[in-house]
Amino acid sequence: MVGRALWGCKNRFGKRSGRSGVLSAVCLGVLGASLLAVLFIDSIELWATSLGMTGSVKTPAQPAGLMPQSMPPSRPEEYLLMPSPLVCQRAKPYLITMVTTAPANQKARQAIRDTWGGEVEVRGKRVLTLFMVGIPANPTMGKLLIVEAREHGDLVQGRFQDSYGNLTLKTLAMLGWVRRFCSQARFVAKVDDDVLFNPAALLRYLDHRQRPLQTVDGQPPDLYLGRVHLHVPPDRNPSSKHFMPTQAYPGAVFPDYCSGTAYVLSRPALLKLSLAATATPLPHPLPPEDVFVGLSAHTAGIAPTHCPLFSGGPAVPYGRCCYQAMVSVHHVLPADMVRYWADAHTSSPCSWLGTRASLGVCKVRALLGTLIGL
Repeated sequence: MVGRALWGCKNRFGKRSGRSGVLSAVCLGVLGASLLAVLFIDSIELWATSLGMTGSVKTPAQPAGLMPQSMPPSRPEEYLLMPSPLVCQRAKPYLITMVTTAPANQKARQAIRDTWGGEVEVRGKRVLTLFMVGIPANPTMGKLLIVEAREHGDLVQGRFQDSYGNLTLKTLAMLGWVRRFCSQARFVAKVDDDVLFNPAALLRYLDHRQRPLQTVDGQPPDLYLGRVHLHVPPDRNPSSKHFMPTQAYPGAVFPDYCSGTAYVLSRPALLKLSLAATATPLPHPLPPEDVFVGLSAHTAGIAPTHCPLFSGGPAVPYGRCCYQAMVSVHHVLPADMVRYWADAHTSSPCSWLGTRASLGVCKVRALLGTLIGL
């Protein structure tokens, strides 16, 4: 694409010796700037997002009154299904990935087991992947979950009805389980089951980010990492599934928060955020789970960190080098997940230039797809 444009500039201006010199220089300058923008589009995105992030947002007081099941379970008997309480002691994971999934999404869970969730060691560090579900409305599905849990040993089931409106309760149960039963993990990733996650890319990013940082007692500093949403206003439309009345949240905008499709918490951040979440009465209706996590992080004094390698909005079209570098890609069907993973991770690693160019092309295509409604 850039090559054709360069050839067009040469063809248009190269044969004219007068004013063509200035026009050629302008044309080449624009093309050079465009090329640099494509190669470093993620750095530009990070800079632009950092400029837009709020330094301090006052969180309005929450309304009085506790919702039923507002506290995350903290005792093993409060989970209907779970692996052995010693699973983390045996696996000693550096990173635990908790996948929030609907009971009926067996194909999505199996695709994850067959791809990124099946990895147990990445870059010399142990990785453990578990699935978080609630109680299905269909009793037959509940029996199938029991069979699946016995076969794979990777399901955690909370004592709440599994529904879209209860995603916040699902996240609270997930945080409670990790806090109690997986103190060995230095990082926890929350991932949706339609996300192609890349533990190697995440650990590469974390290793690079932590080098200049001092740790306390061997633990990483507070980190709440993902694709940050800025200045999102509450949805005041009563017919919307995200409806948030002023009684539940009177503020004009939510504090900045990470997209719920995938985000990462360090162990200290998890403890602080979870404590803030359990100490805060839940409003009615429940806010979207990623908004609630952002509110809890804000209460705990933890600012989100934006990473351009997380996708949380437009679908990112497939590119082998792009998918090798991305930490998370949203809106991926189970069959595509298996196919993309096999192609991207069984071939040789891409070069620096190939990765930069592929990331730029993927992001530009995703943006264009959003603009034209694809």
